[in-house]
Amino acid sequence: MPTAQIPAYTTDKFFGLDDKWLETAPGELTHYHELGEGTPILFLHGSGTGVTAAANWWLNLPELAELGRCIAIDTIGYGQSVVAPGTQYGIREWVRHAVRVLDALGIEKTWIVGNSLGGWLAFQFAIDYPERLLGIVSMGTGGAKLTGALAAHSKPDLSEAGVRRTLEMFVVDKSLVTDELVALRYQAALNDTASDRLSEVVAARDRDRTELPLDFDVLSKLDIPVLLIHGVQDVVIPVARTWELLNIIPNADAHIFSQCGHWSQVERAEEFNTIIKQYLTARGVGR
Repeated sequence: MPTAQIPAYTTDKFFGLDDKWLETAPGELTHYHELGEGTPILFLHGSGTGVTAAANWWLNLPELAELGRCIAIDTIGYGQSVVAPGTQYGIREWVRHAVRVLDALGIEKTWIVGNSLGGWLAFQFAIDYPERLLGIVSMGTGGAKLTGALAAHSKPDLSEAGVRRTLEMFVVDKSLVTDELVALRYQAALNDTASDRLSEVVAARDRDRTELPLDFDVLSKLDIPVLLIHGVQDVVIPVARTWELLNIIPNADAHIFSQCGHWSQVERAEEFNTIIKQYLTARGVGR
């Protein structure tokens, strides 16, 4: 019997994804979407205002589910996942939450596809739980130093206009930021404000930029396949972040999109899906 009540919530039909709930700890219910079967692929979203798994991955999950079992979660402190009283936030806590999801689903090893914060979590996962990981695909990997637009990203404006400005910062093609998408992200952001949790998760994320940077010594010995994806015009995480990781991680490849910002999985969705499918297929996924 679950120790927390499932919220009366349905993901908007705009995203075309069904809702699932999973008890991952006493008082903790993880909200997620699952498509496909076969090799597990865990999707970890970024940390923009009003972010959810659906709002990060709706253009990718149906395509990538042709290869494997795609599981996209709302990380604790984000989206509709229900957290237990006294829950702490931070990079290691978010990684442990991902591990709890895998344990509750009976998954021993997984690929991780991570966007921004989710990519940062993927590499911390590789450091802390290497035995649970098959490989990583990371876009605009988070954890970079707090400068420029990233500093603005750390002071979210919880208004509809603020959400629009945030989303427009993610892309080169501003036409992708439609009124409908802004409205949906704003509604999700209201859920953040209602529980005063947004300030907590932002503070925890930015604390760990300095207190828990990725251990490059460990990553230099990482023995799994890694694909790094970045947009040249990413103003949130500079493309230099991918170059830095590419020079550290022995089995890393990279794909750089021209005329693309921080949201490559949305802005270049069709090519993005093709690249990941080819990369995973070449490494035995879906065979």
